[in-house]
Amino acid sequence: MRRILIPLLAACAAAGLAGTLYLVFYVTKLEQNLFFNQKIFYWHVPNWFMLFSMVFLCGGASIGYLVKRNPKWDDVAHAAGELAVLFGAIGLVTGSIWGKAAWGHWWIWELRLTTSLILWLTMLGYALVRRFAGPGSEPLCAGLAIFGMVNVPLVYFAVKLADKLGQASAHPKAKVVAQLDASMKGTFWLSVLTFALVCTLLFVVRIDAIRDARRLRAVRERGLDAGILEP
Repeated sequence: MRRILIPLLAACAAAGLAGTLYLVFYVTKLEQNLFFNQKIFYWHVPNWFMLFSMVFLCGGASIGYLVKRNPKWDDVAHAAGELAVLFGAIGLVTGSIWGKAAWGHWWIWELRLTTSLILWLTMLGYALVRRFAGPGSEPLCAGLAIFGMVNVPLVYFAVKLADKLGQASAHPKAKVVAQLDASMKGTFWLSVLTFALVCTLLFVVRIDAIRDARRLRAVRERGLDAGILEP
């Protein structure tokens, strides 16, 4: 099944990427104020969609692991957590580029950007603990993942919250996607679909690698216990 699924996902993702690039640079019109810099919108926002979905998957699977103590749940959380770091990093970089063009600054310490950075650092901490803490760190990782999942609604509603607190926000209050014209909206949703395919492909590949590594460690431990392998 995986032999068919992975090439199929890769082919669909490549086709979606090619179609998105064509629409972004040759079909959709330029925004009146940002002009060419607005094109990054078609990668920036879908990246945050993928970040949110991976954080929720990581947090949900972590809860499943804490309840069931089944390593399969932990494998799902592990793969999703690493992808959250990847998509979050891309989102922060593309957002800084967009912010420089729109606001004149690479970074502004407003509520949405600050909570977004906290979310990404939380997931980065999750990935680092997984990488260096070793066996037995799963409950700590699960706690970090759940904290990140709880932070997602705060990031999403940060603009409205800042308005209620009387704080300035560089992000628009209105829903940007709803205000796009037909060509821009179609391009945007194709980009979202493409990033979803890429995210799914990376998740399938990564979780296979994680489970292979787990099985290899189990075989090695049995070999050490039986005296077949040396430490």
